Amino acid sequence: MTRTTNFFLIHNFNTIPTELTELCEDYILYDCSNDMNVKKKLAEYNFKVKYVENTGHNITSYFSYFAENYDHLPEVICLLKGNMIGRHCSMEFFREVYDNKSFTFLYDEKQYWDRYAKFTNGGNGNKNAVGTTFLAMENVYVEKNDSWYADSPNHPKKYFNDVDDLLRFIYKYPMIPQYLAFSPGACFIVRREQILRHGRNFYLNLNKLMNYGTAPNFPSEAHQIERILPIIFTSLGEVNPWMEDEKLFDKKLPECSAYIQYKYENRERRFKKLRKMLGLIK
Repeated sequence: MTRTTNFFLIHNFNTIPTELTELCEDYILYDCSNDMNVKKKLAEYNFKVKYVENTGHNITSYFSYFAENYDHLPEVICLLKGNMIGRHCSMEFFREVYDNKSFTFLYDEKQYWDRYAKFTNGGNGNKNAVGTTFLAMENVYVEKNDSWYADSPNHPKKYFNDVDDLLRFIYKYPMIPQYLAFSPGACFIVRREQILRHGRNFYLNLNKLMNYGTAPNFPSEAHQIERILPIIFTSLGEVNPWMEDEKLFDKKLPECSAYIQYKYENRERRFKKLRKMLGLIK
């Protein structure tokens, strides 16, 4: 295969991603592996590595790279995970698109096509009902914007209950979509000008929403930002002033924490009122 001039930014955890690095002329691994054998092999094979803290997911690595290299970003960047092949897309698919120079969703799971297509059996069967998830294209996953994952005890939330509140925090006048189109795994090909739509502090600030803990797993906010990455990379919406100012942002975060705590503390009260309206209690 021809090596692409696209720069590979690879978030890596306990893998030796030679099948990716062999396809590009230049790359960097943001490695958070905890397997010492992996770290040893990466050093032995002379991988280009930057060792980073494990936040439990890959988006903080992307945003850290954006901020650290803001003034000299490559023209086209492939945002990848070391274990992406076979998990989020096939090698066959990736080899078809890895040299793309335009915004590309790096997601491809053909085993789901029949479930999510308009008709089953390759278009010759029964019509599928529109559910909470479907495919808009072969590599564009669409999910109902109900933030179902935000209630998982495995992914605690500290600042935002759902994507809606997050979008209102980021943008002055956001459009709150009924469905979100994204790439599960947060792997994309992006252009430099898409990243430069926002300033360096924008990415540093967003990382603060996702790197506050890994107990028992990464924060819910990382799931939320995963789903709005296409909006971040393409939206024309004006952001709120604190998104580009670290000091203002830090002052706003306690308000977010207080709001989410208020909603949690008053959850039973609101549910009780609803149950009474429905006649379930007196």
